[in-house]
Amino acid sequence: MPSQQKKVIFCTAGVLSLACALGVVTALGTPSWIKATFLCKTGVLLVNASGQELAKFTGEMQYGLFHGEGVRQCGLGARPFRFSCKSQLHFNYLLGCLVLSSVFPDFLKAIPVSIHVNVILFSTILILLTTVGTAFFMYNAFGKPFETLHGPLGLYLLSFISGSCGCLVMILFASEVKIHHLSEKIANYKEGTYAYKTQSEKYTISFWVVFICFFVHVLNGLLIRLAGFQFPFAKSKETETTNVAADLMY
Repeated sequence: MPSQQKKVIFCTAGVLSLACALGVVTALGTPSWIKATFLCKTGVLLVNASGQELAKFTGEMQYGLFHGEGVRQCGLGARPFRFSCKSQLHFNYLLGCLVLSSVFPDFLKAIPVSIHVNVILFSTILILLTTVGTAFFMYNAFGKPFETLHGPLGLYLLSFISGSCGCLVMILFASEVKIHHLSEKIANYKEGTYAYKTQSEKYTISFWVVFICFFVHVLNGLLIRLAGFQFPFAKSKETETTNVAADLMY
């Protein structure tokens, strides 16, 4: 492939990687990862509500990795609430709040801390590797890279690891929400009188930004191949075949 076309392909992959890194950085700081609605079971049972009356007992919330907000409703009007790692009135919601767990050990009951910490950790790794990948793509486009780490092998490696991190972020966050019922735990935290049950949950823009980033890394791997560089495993097989043929000759 002509060098000019390679420059265009690598520049395109570099720009996509940079957009991914900026997108994930922005997504980490927003409360737009998931939106949930929840029903006040206590109020519904007390008044035997049904049909349109259920709207008076249905609250909603929206949250991300660092903070969120919502409205509780149990027939007596809306009660807005917010939660973040900076608020000692709520639970330890992220990595920085692990310091508070020694002072407020009951916070640990409200959230699967290990999973949440891993979500943040892999998101950070994703941002760092995607940024490094951007530099590598630009270096391959305009510089004279080595055939090892700075060359196609490094690009394949970074794309694979970054894509894996993005996949892990989505799987871990989904398990935290669905398997550990995170929305329900948030709604019921410090609510001794009323009991809430999750009605619906849907992933919002920040979660899908991570999904797009994962897809971009898969696309970058295909762009590297389109630029004329074999996949690492394919190259190793060819080398092995050549070595076997050479051994047979001697």
